[in-house]
Formats: sequence, structure tokens, C-alpha cells
Amino acid sequence: MSLMRICFPLFLALSVASCTTPNSFTVATTQKIIQHERNKSDLTTKVFTLASGEQLTYAENNNTTAEPLLLIHGFGSNKDSFTRVASELGDYHLIIPDLLGFGDSSKPDSADYRADAQAQRLHELMQAKGTASNLHLGGNSMGGAISVAYAAKYPNDIKSLWLIDSAGFWSAGVPKSLENATLENNPLLINKTEDFYKLYEFVMYKPPYLPKTVQAVFAQERIENKALHANILEQIVVDNVEARAAVVANYNIPTLVVWGQEDRVIKPETTELIKEIIPQAQIIMMPKVGHVPMVEAVDQTAEDYKGFREGLKSE
Repeated sequence: MSLMRICFPLFLALSVASCTTPNSFTVATTQKIIQHERNKSDLTTKVFTLASGEQLTYAENNNTTAEPLLLIHGFGSNKDSFTRVASELGDYHLIIPDLLGFGDSSKPDSADYRADAQAQRLHELMQAKGTASNLHLGGNSMGGAISVAYAAKYPNDIKSLWLIDSAGFWSAGVPKSLENATLENNPLLINKTEDFYKLYEFVMYKPPYLPKTVQAVFAQERIENKALHANILEQIVVDNVEARAAVVANYNIPTLVVWGQEDRVIKPETTELIKEIIPQAQIIMMPKVGHVPMVEAVDQTAEDYKGFREGLKSE
């Protein structure tokens, strides 16, 4: 059953409201929709305090006897980018954090937001939960780069790697759509609500329906954190993880690489570079899909991953 059918009364109310300036009603209704999706995926939100005093918010399902699967979101996103696909991945122990700087986690201006630093914070969380060993990793975009960094730092703990339109392999170059992007003029940075509308269409080939009233709520958070996001983006675009990916290859960590053929954020040709660096990587190209397959093609993305995990059992 689709999100639209399940939440139709809420979507209808928001569509009728038609106000694209967030107010208490649209914010509250958006939160109800998000919480409904989390509930459907058996996800509970929790908070962990790092040794630094900063907090990481994360979602976790109740299948705690299964092997852990840590899912890491991309730039400008949060844990809920994996909420819908999580409903199809209930066979695994899911842990889905808001990275430092995003979502409901702490947002220090002066932190190190490069992949190694984020990986170290996530490792601290995993150690505290007792899930640092026999760990499966998955990440989209920036989250993919962090997944590579994590695997390179703690290779003996990692059982598999799932890279979804991964950032960090910058030798492949940038797509034409971002060749002239700067920190002052970049579709990934949001100055006004209309920028978010364009971003929603930019990152996905066929975006799921989402009322503009809901998009406006999401846009507000991006607008409020624009300066921080610019700082983070400036750090990650020069953080090349290719040498760290070679560690993944050396340890022969099973790796699944999934890419939307219509990705306009990171070049689909990046898969060729990844295959060169990580020869054991399995590559799946998804037609008519953009930068976030786990949002655009939930069922197929989950099916491909579950097939990959089944294949590991025979190795």
C-alpha cells in the first residue's frame, strides 16, 4: 500500500491548505506523516550522547537479534531518507542515525564533518550499543563515502558494504549539471522555499508525490541551516575516499554498488571507477532512477539488497 493511500486524509488536508509558508498546522501534520512512516517500519527514535557531549539521534527497529545494518544518509538529508525502505528490511537489525550536523542531531558550526570524523562518531555509537562487530554498512551519497571511511578504519568489524550513488570518488569528475556550481550558487544549498522545490525534482528522476506544503516544511530546516550546510559541503567535496576504498578491496569486504542511471548529482560513470578500485564489487544500475534509489524505487532497492545478502550466506 502506498504512502499516498495510507496518509491520504493528511495529504488532502495539506493540499487544501495550499499554504507554502510553514505554520503550526502544516508542521504538525508533516510530523504525523513522518511518524506514521517510522511506525510502519517498526522504527523507534533514540538519542546517544557522544564523549564530546554532542548528541546523535537515531532510529532503530526491534529486530535486535539479527546482524546489525547501519544505514547512513546523504548530504542535506536525515535518517528518514531510509524510513520507507526500512519497512522492507525488517529481517535485519536496523540502526539509522542522523549524522552530526543533520536532522535532530547536534549541529556544531566548527566540527570536522569529513568522512573519517563522521565514521568515528558512528563507531562510538556502535560500540556503546554492542553492535560494532559483524556490522553491515549502507550509505547513500555522502553516507556512502562515510561508509567507505568506516570500513577502512575498522575493516575487521565489517561484514558487507552497500554503496548507493556514493560520494567521495571524485576522480570520476562531476556531472554537467554541477560543473559551474559554487557555494554561492549551488542547487544543493537552499536559500528559499522555491530552491527546495527545484532540488526535489533535481535529485530524483520520478519523485514520489509530496505536497508542496510538506516540501515547504522540509525547506525551512534547510534554509535555517544553510550556512552550516555550506561549511559541510565545502569539507566533503575535497574529501576523496578512493585510497580508503582500496582498503575495502584489500580486505575483500563484500560490496554492493547501486546507482540510478539518471543521477544528476554524482555521475553514474563513477561505478566504473569504483569497480576498478574494489574489484569484488557487484554493480547494479537502476534505469529511470536518480540519486536516491531507496526513495524512488523502494521495492527494487530492497529486493536487490536482500538478494545480495542472501548471496553472502553461500560464500
